[in-house]
Amino acid sequence: MTFIIAICLYSFSMSITPGPTNIIMMSAGVNHGFLKTIPFAAGSALGFGALVVATGAGLGSIVANNQLFMTVLGVLGSAFIIYMGYKIAVSSAEVKPSEYKSPSFLYGVVFQWINPKSWIACLAGIGAFNLVGADEKLFIYTFFYASIGFTCVLVWGYAGSKISRLLNSKRNLRIFNMTMGGGLILVAVYLFYLQMVS
Repeated sequence: MTFIIAICLYSFSMSITPGPTNIIMMSAGVNHGFLKTIPFAAGSALGFGALVVATGAGLGSIVANNQLFMTVLGVLGSAFIIYMGYKIAVSSAEVKPSEYKSPSFLYGVVFQWINPKSWIACLAGIGAFNLVGADEKLFIYTFFYASIGFTCVLVWGYAGSKISRLLNSKRNLRIFNMTMGGGLILVAVYLFYLQMVS
């Protein structure tokens, strides 16, 4: 029981705090509404769950011991997050459904595998809970983390859909998009910095 409580606390603290996935969810909630964020949230939960299982099954020890891979992942992942931040920052303050699409389920899955924060959370959790090769414990960990993570990112999407009422002018929406995009870029720079100093 203590194991599950510890998983829940760790999962919640890692999933609810600001990060690339949550910033994208909030931005999507503002620009597309809450319901359109659900596929991305589900994809993120599945993608992260798959990353945890793969890492716990042995990929983690290979990756953690391969500094070149971690450096390349950090650089490419940070570059992609900067690109997403730029796209959000310069997006139109007038959303046109044919022009701007909400992030998809598949995008959510793939994003977790290139998101440096996801790798950091995954490797730290696998190490801290000693889950390499521990099949039953790994399954329990993955189930709880994915469920809590899914709920947390939905909270960000829902919050975005609710604050959209405050952003009913083009000026306010443009400021919001620039702030969220800029925040995403800052997160990417910070993750890149962590990768370079580790």
